[in-house]
Amino acid sequence: MIRPVLACRTNKLLLLAGLVLACAATGAGAAPSTFGPVIGSALLCRSQLDNAYFHAYLTEFFGPAYKREGGAYWFRTEASLWGSKVEQVMVSDDTSAVVFVAAILEAKPDELEKSVRAAAGTPFRAADGSRYPLRKSIPGSTIAYANDKSKIYCAKFKPLSGPQSIPPSIR
Repeated sequence: MIRPVLACRTNKLLLLAGLVLACAATGAGAAPSTFGPVIGSALLCRSQLDNAYFHAYLTEFFGPAYKREGGAYWFRTEASLWGSKVEQVMVSDDTSAVVFVAAILEAKPDELEKSVRAAAGTPFRAADGSRYPLRKSIPGSTIAYANDKSKIYCAKFKPLSGPQSIPPSIR
């Protein structure tokens, strides 16, 4: 009698182990514990921006990008930052003139601004007096309206490589 019970438990354990490995292989699952320090810091312009690094990081934990559009790879995530659900993270591709990391969060910009300030200490200021102003931080991060949600991003110009010639127009 012990053998059939043991065989049944063994089969269930093997099935469970197979499901865990399948989820890990596809990149499915919840965000890793490093999501806040890695992606959150990048969104607040507190770390070096390297689109290849962020692309590899997001692919490892969330699977391949679901689209490539507008100079960026788009990833769906199961994560949260500053108390808000992160729906998508975008990382610039090599066609973009800037290197950037962006995210769309399920929070209104004024709510996100308060959450970021409370959690990370980063203040944002409205760029103008319009009804839907961009909110900018001193390090360079921006919070913008995305319909009833927020988009937060950090963008930096790509570093120049190699010797640069002076354009004829300013010689």
